[in-house]
Amino acid sequence: MAGAEDGFYTKHWRLLVALFWIATAAILLYMRWNPIQWFALGDTDDNMRIMQVRALLAGQDWYDLRQYRLDPPRGANMHWSRLVDLPIAAIMYVLRPLLGGPIAEKVAVAVAPLLPMGVAMAAVAVACRRLISPKAFALGIAILLCAHSARGMWTPLRIDHHGWQLAMLAVAVAALADPRKTRGGLTLGIATALSLVIGLEMLVYLALAGAAVALMWVRDPAHGMRLATYGAIVGGGSALGYLIFASQDNSAPVCDALSPVWLSAIIAAGAAAVGLTIPPLRTPLARLGAGGAAALLIGGGFALAWPQCLGALEGISPELKELWFDNVREVRPIYTHNWGTIAAVVSLPIMGLIGYGVMIWRNRNDEAALRPWAAIGIIALAAAAMLLWQSRAGAPAQLLSVPGAAALAWLLIGYVQKSGKMLVRVFGTVAAFVLVSGIAFQHAVKLVPEKKGKFVRAVNLANSRCPTLAAMKPIAKQPKGYVLTFVDLTPRLIAVTHHYGVAGPYHRNEPAILDTMRTFRGSEQNARRTVARLGIDYVLICPGMSESTIYASEAPKGFYVQLVKGTVPGWLEPVSLPKDSPFRMWRVRR
Repeated sequence: MAGAEDGFYTKHWRLLVALFWIATAAILLYMRWNPIQWFALGDTDDNMRIMQVRALLAGQDWYDLRQYRLDPPRGANMHWSRLVDLPIAAIMYVLRPLLGGPIAEKVAVAVAPLLPMGVAMAAVAVACRRLISPKAFALGIAILLCAHSARGMWTPLRIDHHGWQLAMLAVAVAALADPRKTRGGLTLGIATALSLVIGLEMLVYLALAGAAVALMWVRDPAHGMRLATYGAIVGGGSALGYLIFASQDNSAPVCDALSPVWLSAIIAAGAAAVGLTIPPLRTPLARLGAGGAAALLIGGGFALAWPQCLGALEGISPELKELWFDNVREVRPIYTHNWGTIAAVVSLPIMGLIGYGVMIWRNRNDEAALRPWAAIGIIALAAAAMLLWQSRAGAPAQLLSVPGAAALAWLLIGYVQKSGKMLVRVFGTVAAFVLVSGIAFQHAVKLVPEKKGKFVRAVNLANSRCPTLAAMKPIAKQPKGYVLTFVDLTPRLIAVTHHYGVAGPYHRNEPAILDTMRTFRGSEQNARRTVARLGIDYVLICPGMSESTIYASEAPKGFYVQLVKGTVPGWLEPVSLPKDSPFRMWRVRR
């Protein structure tokens, strides 16, 4: 009987993965039902994404990604891609005639993030089947769903591009584990090209995946077809993606998106990958030398042609870095965060790296099995190391750790299942999963009481209240105007009101961000000059929001602090808001 059950389990694994996805999607929709009803897009990028989709459906040119509700009349220069807009726009386009615009939007923002989650779950299942056991796919999915940072990118309302990039990274992992060389190269090339079309956030990990394929060929020329297929697809696919999706602004030699800068390098690398497999290089040393020479030529050509892209891809000035970028929470190293955040982010990558180490050691004499474990493990190690630079590497680090963690859990569970005692088998299995998935560490940290003073509670309250529809409704009732408010609040402002805003947290719009930073930090006279120059109609603040605490601490005599203390200049006229409103708003007197 057990054999029959095992046969059904392994034979119909695709159906089971689909059922896992449907069940997970239903649970997430249930858990997020109230925020969905209130259109509670919590992240600035999610609010900006819905604005991009609205503009597309309203007729904005396909290749024009500027957001004209920011920094009018020129609009905010966005480095994004239309590719991620498509599923959201499709859902809205189909449902608008049936349900009306507002409900269609709510359905779209609820359902769209679940699509890349399904892709990632399927890819992880495939990877675990190939690497561990045909029966290990469910364990891999279960551990993936415990990946706090990664899972958060697929929850309803999280419509930004990171969810799709993580899904493509999962597909890349499955491709590296593929024993079929041509199919593996094809899959990796497609996943890499699509990810790069969306954005460059996964560039480091995908480049390491490409290097891993090249090293497989160096070690064994039988992997030449894997390398050649990968090179042809990644080069051709990126070129096609550029032609279809690159915006007008991304046709310039910019460093932060798929532009002529990166497209030239990718096409050159793809051509080199194909070309290296043509001559009869008979020894590993010859193949390594040829590959190294190609890498040096491509790298040297890139440095000569695009020297501006050798540093930080954002290309921002030292002033913007100091006033804004360095204060962004996700770009700080993981060790600068509290213990709860650290445990939630790093526990799974640590267990995953242990698992990779164990599997590399166990397969040290089996090169065919060792090869994918080493390739994926090195990429996972790089992602974990990136956390020491920026904490936003948490999601890819967790996703890349899943096969290693699943393998470790598989071994531990297999060990306890050999016990003759039922209690050992049951509780040992649960303990192994809780330990390896990181749940144990996350809950252990919660046992240590975290002291939240009055200041922290006030900030948390402001952060939660100010972006709500209820708080924004009185703002929306004011006559349409150009509003100067916090950088992190502006995307929400334009998403749920008819107003225009100065700046969102997008590095290409340095002048607008600096205008906001300097205004709230500077003197009243400076604020008046900036307001007059920009033609601002309203000044809006929400005292206590995280961004405002920076103004208060760094410029205790600045314009923002003066407004909070009630020292309001005569050129500002108070706007009447409800007594319980978290906002303070003024109309500029002309």
